[in-house]
Order: sequence, then C-alpha cells, then structure tokens
Amino acid sequence: MDGKRTAIIDIGSNSIRLVVYQGPPRLPAILFNEKVLAGLGRSLAETGTIDSTAMNLAGAALQRFSALVQQMACDDVRTVATAAVRDATNGAGLISVAERLGLSVELLSGEQEAKAAGFGVLSAMPEADGIVGDLGGGSLELVRIAGGQVHEHVSFPLGVLRLAGLRGKGSFARRVERILDDAGWRGLGYGKPLYLVGGSWRSLARVDIHDRGYPLPVLHGYTMPASRIDLLSRKLPALDKPWFKAVPNLSTGRVPTLSAAADLLSAILPVLGCSGTVVSAFGLREGLLYERLSPEEAGLDPLVVAARDEGRQLGRFPEHGDLLNRWITPLFQGEPHGDSRLRHAACLLADTSWRANPEFRVELGIETALHGNWVGTDARGRAMMAAALAASLGAQAPYADPIPLLASPKDIATATSWGLAIRLAQRLSGGVAGPLHRTGVRRGANEIELIFDDGDLALSGEVVEKRLKALGAALGLQVRISQRR
Repeated sequence: MDGKRTAIIDIGSNSIRLVVYQGPPRLPAILFNEKVLAGLGRSLAETGTIDSTAMNLAGAALQRFSALVQQMACDDVRTVATAAVRDATNGAGLISVAERLGLSVELLSGEQEAKAAGFGVLSAMPEADGIVGDLGGGSLELVRIAGGQVHEHVSFPLGVLRLAGLRGKGSFARRVERILDDAGWRGLGYGKPLYLVGGSWRSLARVDIHDRGYPLPVLHGYTMPASRIDLLSRKLPALDKPWFKAVPNLSTGRVPTLSAAADLLSAILPVLGCSGTVVSAFGLREGLLYERLSPEEAGLDPLVVAARDEGRQLGRFPEHGDLLNRWITPLFQGEPHGDSRLRHAACLLADTSWRANPEFRVELGIETALHGNWVGTDARGRAMMAAALAASLGAQAPYADPIPLLASPKDIATATSWGLAIRLAQRLSGGVAGPLHRTGVRRGANEIELIFDDGDLALSGEVVEKRLKALGAALGLQVRISQRR
C-alpha cells in the first residue's frame, strides 16, 4: 500500500466527517471513517444561523478530528465546509474554531460543491451518463455528467434539513417543480439515471434493500426505480422505531430525514425526466481527490486499480494477477469490454484467499468478490467475479445464493470458464511468473491448445491435464498439448 495518508474533514450541513485514505492515488483505501451528526443546517431556515447545540457538537468533533489526524500522521489534511457554514450568518465563527485547532478551512461555493460531487461519481463510475443528485443537509446539488466530464451544475437550497418549511406549504411537489423549472433543469436527465449521493438518500436505499429483501446488501450501484421511491414515500410515515432498528447499518440519526428525502426524490425525478436511480458510494470527498489526479491517473479503471492493490497486499506474488490475465486472454478474445475488465479483476484477486484455511478458501473468495469495497461494477459484476473465484478455488456450479440471483446462467457460465482458466494457469505455474512467460494457450475453432517451450514439458502432468480438460469441457472444446521446437 502506498505510504502517503490523506485526510479530509468534511463540515457538512447535517454531519461532520473525517475520512483518512491511504493507497494508490486513483483509488486509495479508507483507513478510518467517522461522522458526527451535528445538524449545522437544522435551524438555518428559521433563524439563518447555526444554533448553539450544533455549534458545540461541531466544535467537539473538530477538536477530536484535529487530534486524530495528528496521531495518525496524515501527510495531507484538507478541511472543507459546505452549505450550512456558507449560508449561516455565524458560519465564520465555526471556521474560526477550526482554525484555532490548526485546521485550514476551504469554504466551498455551491458550484465547487456541485462539481466535486459530479467528479466523485465519475471517479467510481467512469462511464456514468446522467445527472448526479447530491442531497446534503443544507443544499441539493444537481450535476449533468457524461463522457467522463462534468457539464451543467447547480445548487439549490433544498437540503434535507430545510425541507420542513417547503413541505408544509401547499403542494410540495409543485413547489419543487417550479424551482427546477425556473433554473432550466426540466428534462435535462431524460431517459438517463439519477445518481444518488448523500447520507439521506443512501439511507433511503438501505431501507429499500431491507424492505425488498434484496440479496446483496451493498449500496454502491444499487438501483431504485421511481415506483419503489413513490412506494417508500407513502410507506415511511407509517413505520415505527422497531422496524427501522431492524435495518442493517441504518443510522438512527438519519431516520427523521428519510420521509423528506423520499418526497424530494419523488418530486424531482419526473421533472428531470430521469429513468430511475443508481446509488453512488462516492461523492464530494472522493471528487476532491479525483480532481487532483493527472489525466493519466484519472483514466485508470477504478475496479482494476482496487483489485490490483488488494492482490498486492494479500497475494503471494505481486505480479501474478496481471500476468494471469494476459495468459488467459487468448481464450476469451472478442468478449465485451465490460466483461474483460471483470475477468481482469478476478485474476488480480485470484491469489488473495491463499492464506485462508483450505476449508474456507472458496467461501473467502466469494465473500471478497461479493462484499469487497469495489466501485466501477454492479451486482452482476460482483456475482461474475464471485463465480470466477469460486471456480478458480475448486468449487463447481451451481453456486450458492446470492450468485444465481444476481447474474444470468449465461453470465455465470462465462465467469466459471474464467475461473477454470485461472485454475489451470495457477496449477501449471505454481503461482510464479516464469512458467507463464514461457507457456501459452491458443483457442481454435474446435480446440484449446496448451503450448510449452522446448524443455518445459516437464511442467505438464496429470493435474495440469485434468484442469485443461475441465476448461475444455466448460467451453465445449477439445484440448491438446503441444511443444514449440
């Protein structure tokens, strides 16, 4: 793991959060993550100020976070503040508190906040094409993204802590519609998804996952159609505390804002013309990191970068994953780019279960693929990586739920063939580089050929031949072993 540690202290309108990152610049891993629901924007609509309770909570949180980043020896500490501090008449007072603690605060404009949210989603989903909606406590940012770039962006005073006044005056949906219309945003997301950023909308997704009994409790990439959001808007007011307590990882501090968040989402989707929603685990903080990257770094695939870093830390041979992928690629020429990157990620993760108890290697491989902190993929992609790792570790289809619930039989068969190819390469090479450099595979119309250099035929044997035949059977091809002269 790269040694540099970067900390971001995000002074938001609902929560104040410290996140510490370490790892490759394109997608550093999170070492530490803590939030305090200070509610800075709670009193803004009525008084225009941050109330004393929120100010005290914020001061205590900043004092702790300032001490933590020193104890964790963070190389780069960036403190940013958003809508509540920006709009409150006493916001400068909180900035002074932070500065006395040694924190230099960047007061982001609405434009900067919107752009950072857009870049955050692009960091996790480079192919994203639609509108980012970042719902905070004090504001709602909307950002049009396409082609890897941020385009139109706007900030509205529609934060979840400010909605009580609007919701109590006439038709809430019509008022929101008028605000978006006046800003020229009607139809800008026609037929495209709305990418959801912000704690309240992510919490709404947690509720939906629980309510539906969805088999993969991972927020990033989770989709909600408009019909589910409308249902939640009607259902939420009638739910009691025990129901919410049963929702895994749902912060109790988010429960009071859920109905407002659902109502706002129901109101803006038809105005924007969006086809549905996709949850993004990345937002403003990750966007701030992404904006600092060189074009070459920003162009790297986030899934492959994260999987490579995982393989480097947990595998036996640092270079093994990329070499595995190059070795098996001739067997899968012509497959879609989206699938080839999943295959690459599976190769990078193929050795990460080696140190586990042999009885549980398959289980750990599946767990890593399904529940790892991956971006740049969805539930189908996670299931395909899980099937590939399961097959590479000796499991046979049919695989246990939730794999068959998340990917089609055809997808699972494809991923199984990746896993069997990985299994062949690992057994042939013993996990080291040399044999893979000196051997190769070729796929013809009717057969797979395993090719050895002169003098390397001793690397073949009963186990290698058995795994070659298993791969051939999965692909419906005959197999042959040959030797270069």
